[in-house]
Amino acid sequence: MKIFRERKAFQQAMADLKRTGKRLALVPTMGFLHEGHLSLIREAHKHADAVAVSIFVNPIQFGPTEDLDKYPRDFERDVRLCEQEKADFIFAPAPEEMYDSNASTRIIEKSLSSGLCGALRPGHFEGVCTVVAKLFNLSGADVAVFGEKDAQQLRVIKRMVRDLDFPVEIIGSPLVRDTDGLALSSRNRYLSEEERKRALVLNQALFAAKQAISRGGLAVAGEVAEAAEFEIKQRCDKLDYLKVLDSDTLQPPDANSREIIILAAAYFGKTRLIDSIKVEL
Repeated sequence: MKIFRERKAFQQAMADLKRTGKRLALVPTMGFLHEGHLSLIREAHKHADAVAVSIFVNPIQFGPTEDLDKYPRDFERDVRLCEQEKADFIFAPAPEEMYDSNASTRIIEKSLSSGLCGALRPGHFEGVCTVVAKLFNLSGADVAVFGEKDAQQLRVIKRMVRDLDFPVEIIGSPLVRDTDGLALSSRNRYLSEEERKRALVLNQALFAAKQAISRGGLAVAGEVAEAAEFEIKQRCDKLDYLKVLDSDTLQPPDANSREIIILAAAYFGKTRLIDSIKVEL
């Protein structure tokens, strides 16, 4: 496995690989890898001859009051895990290597990113789209794998790829949960034992909502959402949102909806967690 710190060296090596006719898969991460990330690497191997993992805590997707400086990092452990999963390359640039000091270009998606986390974290998806576009250009990847856990992010990236004609296939990989049901996240390490117990309400409320909508259809979606919101509010410190939306458009579902997604974001202590679950209609 080769590790690259400089973007031009990484870009050249990936171009050399592509000239041999091999397919390349990219797995973008912010490091501090867990089983969810490792499942993305395994999925990537199914679609390509070689897999590149990017490890980069992207500063431009964090707001001024968010946890950039405290975001967990353990590069040596990340390398061991990538080796374990037989990744071929790691791209791990420093922020000053990834962005020139006078960089002034950003990519903005105006529809799918406008609500949910996008409304509560101004500039977040602008930062996500910009860094992902750079990673696509630097790697020349044929395939890129993202987790379904960040449901809004996955849909925003798919829209960006479609609208800007990036020659890369986007694959969504299923959300991975811990044995207690909590969605895996690098931020879970911030939770105290008591906060983690309370945080289980997220997946419990979403699964209950899924079962209710599976039985009753869209007609009960409103009351189901209210019940789930009430349940989460009893145990979290702050609920950012609980939404039942069309899975494709992230708008309120209607008679044309074939799949809906139930999404939630809430704080437990100072830790903000997101979760989601899909329901076929």
